[in-house]
Amino acid sequence: MQLHNTLTRLLTITSLAILSNAANAQTFTSSEQRVNLVELYTSEGCSSCPPAERWVNALRDNNALWSEFIPLAFHVDYWDYIGWQDPFANKAYSQRQRLYADQGNIRSVYTPGMLLNGKEWRGWSRTRAPKRDKTIAGQLAINIDQTSVSASYATKNTLQQSLTLNIALLGFDQSSEVTAGENGGKNFNHNFVVLAYRTINMQATDTGFKVNTADLPTSPLAKNSTAIAAWVNATDNLAPLQAVGGWLVF
Repeated sequence: MQLHNTLTRLLTITSLAILSNAANAQTFTSSEQRVNLVELYTSEGCSSCPPAERWVNALRDNNALWSEFIPLAFHVDYWDYIGWQDPFANKAYSQRQRLYADQGNIRSVYTPGMLLNGKEWRGWSRTRAPKRDKTIAGQLAINIDQTSVSASYATKNTLQQSLTLNIALLGFDQSSEVTAGENGGKNFNHNFVVLAYRTINMQATDTGFKVNTADLPTSPLAKNSTAIAAWVNATDNLAPLQAVGGWLVF
């Protein structure tokens, strides 16, 4: 009887471990129509950024989120010198915005800078969300398995190019009390803020491109409410070709 009970407990523990791992495995797949990627370049040290932040925050409740568009808020560091160091700012995000300008996708580097599918977008404030894009861009899928990510991109349009997969960990309900600088005395609540970000070279296949496995970006700032965003672009041009994303459940 004791041996039977011991075996039963071991089987139960093993089953729970398998179920736990299965619960952590999540797959996100785009449609073949292009999913709009909205990028906001912002800073807590920029007095003109709060309206753009509020606009992006409101997209959280839009029914087309993830299926038709994915917002990202990259916090740049080039305003930190004026008195407030943005806790979400990263030099790499500032460099990403500058590279957009170097490639001719945007005319200048500024905040709040809004991009739609890699192009400067000044009309964001006149709409509630970007319009559905009917471009056939191929299907992008990512699989999250605990701390790793794999991806596949089925497309016939870019087989002669080298592609890059971008992965961003997004934070929500990220509160911040600014005590200095242009926004001194204000409290912020950020959604879609990029907490961690990495790029991965994709391998060509007979039907498109893939990433077998790579480490998922992580951040100590991540709270219970997080999401993942992924998109692909030609290695020599940051403009996204296709995007996918969704809520992470751990």
